[in-house]
Amino acid sequence: MNEKLRIVIIGGVAGGASAAARARRLSESAEITIIEKGPYVSFANCGLPYHIGGVIPDRESLLVQTPRSLHERFNITVRTMTEAVGIDRSARTVALRGADGRDAGTVPWDRLILSPGAQAFRPSMPGVDLPGVFTLQTIPDMDAVIAHIARGGVRRAAVIGGGFIGLEAAENLAKKGIAVDLVEADRQVMPPLDHEMAEIVHQHLAVRGVALHLERRVTGISHNGNALTLAFDDGKTMDTRMVLLSIGVRPRTGLARAAGLAIGVTGGIAVDERMRTSDPDIYAIGDAVEVTSPVTGLPGFVPLAGPANRQGRIAADSIFGRDSAYRGTLGTSICKVFDLAAGGTGASEKLLRKSGRDFRKVYVHAGNHAGYYPGAYPVAIKLLFDPSSGLLLGAQAVGAEGVDKRIDVLATALGARLTVFDLEHLELSYAPPFGSAKDPVNMAGFTAANMLRGDHRVIHAEDLHDLDPERDFLLDVRTADEFRADSIDGAVNIPVNELRPRLGELPKNKRIIAYCAVGLRGYVAQRMLTLSGFDAVNLCGGFKTWLMATGQLSGAGSQPVPDTFRSGPGK
Repeated sequence: MNEKLRIVIIGGVAGGASAAARARRLSESAEITIIEKGPYVSFANCGLPYHIGGVIPDRESLLVQTPRSLHERFNITVRTMTEAVGIDRSARTVALRGADGRDAGTVPWDRLILSPGAQAFRPSMPGVDLPGVFTLQTIPDMDAVIAHIARGGVRRAAVIGGGFIGLEAAENLAKKGIAVDLVEADRQVMPPLDHEMAEIVHQHLAVRGVALHLERRVTGISHNGNALTLAFDDGKTMDTRMVLLSIGVRPRTGLARAAGLAIGVTGGIAVDERMRTSDPDIYAIGDAVEVTSPVTGLPGFVPLAGPANRQGRIAADSIFGRDSAYRGTLGTSICKVFDLAAGGTGASEKLLRKSGRDFRKVYVHAGNHAGYYPGAYPVAIKLLFDPSSGLLLGAQAVGAEGVDKRIDVLATALGARLTVFDLEHLELSYAPPFGSAKDPVNMAGFTAANMLRGDHRVIHAEDLHDLDPERDFLLDVRTADEFRADSIDGAVNIPVNELRPRLGELPKNKRIIAYCAVGLRGYVAQRMLTLSGFDAVNLCGGFKTWLMATGQLSGAGSQPVPDTFRSGPGK
C-alpha cells in the first residue's frame, strides 16, 4: 500500500483523536487532517458535570489534546471551528464551512473517517430554547451553565432525564447548594439497569435530598417572572430557576445520509467489524455508529467513550491493512451517584426478555471487603446467565465501594465467554482492606452454579405475588428482632439456628419458601429442609431484594450511606 495517504477525519473528541494518533503511529508519511466543528478538538466530556460541581477545579484539565499538541507530537493538521457540510464520494472531497457561515473550500481525501458523535436530544415541545434551559454535552454548554449559576438566583434546578449525565449533573448541582428536582418519564433512573437494581439508586437520591419525580413527562416550559415553569402531562406544574435537559443523545448521521451511506435499523451509521461503512473507503466510529451486542446479537446504539476509542484504533488499523476487528459492544458502564456507584455489563433482564433469550438470574449481597475490617459495605450484584450452559449474559452491581472492580471482572468474564462455573474458580486478590477470601464475584458464581446443579432451588421476588396459602408456606429464618422490625406479610418466623429442632412445626404437604436478609441463611434453611424431606425453595437475594423489587427499600435518612448498605453480622 502507498502510505502517502490523505486521511481526513470529521470530528475529534474520543474516536476521531484516537484514530488520528493511531494512524500516525502506523505511518509517518500519511497526511492526517481533523475537521472539528467546535473550538475544542479533544476534551473530556464525561468530566463536564464535575467541573460544574467544583470536583474538577481546573477547566483546562478537561482539554485532553489541543490543535497545537496534536501537531507538535503527531504532525496532525487540525482545523477547528470548521464544519464539514458535504461529502463528494466521486471527487473524494469534503466541503467545508467556517464558523462565520462562509464557504471554507474543500479538503481532498483518500480515506475518510466519520466521527461526528451524537447530539443532545431536544424534544419538540414549547420552551426548550428559552433562556435558562441548557443541555450538557460540550465545553461551551458547561460554560453556559456555570455562567448562569454565577449570575445568582439559582436556588432550584430541574434536571430532565435520569441517565448518566442527568444523575451526575443532579449530584454536582446539589453540591453547589442548589435544590434539585430530577424528572424522569420512565419508572426508573439509569436505563441500562433493571428496575429493582435502580431502586437502590432511587433511595439514595432521597437520602441526599434530590426530589425524584418518576413516570412524569414534561410537556412544555414557560417563563414565569424570574422563574421557569415546567408543565407535566398530568396537568400539574413545577417552578424552577434553571432546567438541564438530559434526555439522551441521537447519532449525528446527516453527512452520512446525504452521502448515500447505509444507516442501521437503530439510526446509527452501519459499519462492518473493521468500521467500514457501505463505502469501503469511508469509515465511521464512535457515538454515530450502530453496534452489535455480543450477547444478544442485536443491533444497538451505545454511546460510550471506551468503545469510541477502540473503534478509532481499529479504523486506523484497517486503513493500513492491519488485522483488527471490532468485537461488539457489551455496554460496560458505571455511574457515581453521591456515595454510591452503579454499573453494569452485557444484557439486562429487560433486554433479554425483549430479545426472547432464555436466561436465569441470581442476586448476591456481599461485602466489598472482609466484614471484620472497618468500613465494609455490601455490593448488590445481579447475575444473568444461560440456563443450559451457565454462559454469562449480563451483570449489574450497586454499592458504596468496590462496584468498579466487580463490574470490570465480570465484563472481562463476559468478553472471554466464561460461565458461572468459571466464576467459582476465579482467583481474585484478597487482603482484608481490599476484598474477601470469597469475593462477591465468586459468591455470585457459587449461587448461580448451585442453582444450575439443582442444589439451590430458588424463587424470585416477583413470584411471591402468586403464592397460594393452601399450597405455600412462607418461612422467615431471620432472628426474632429482624422479624419484628419488618417482614413479608403472612410469613412465620423460625430463626435458622432453631430450625432443626422445630421441623415438626412445618407442613409436609406445602412448599416451604424460606427467606432471610440477603439469601445466605435462606439457602442454608432450604438445604436443611430439602435434605429432611420437605419441598423447599429459597427467596433469591432475600428480604433486601424483595424490598428492591417491590419499591419498598428502606434507607431514607441523614446518613451519607443508608443503613441498608452497612455490613452487619446477619447474613
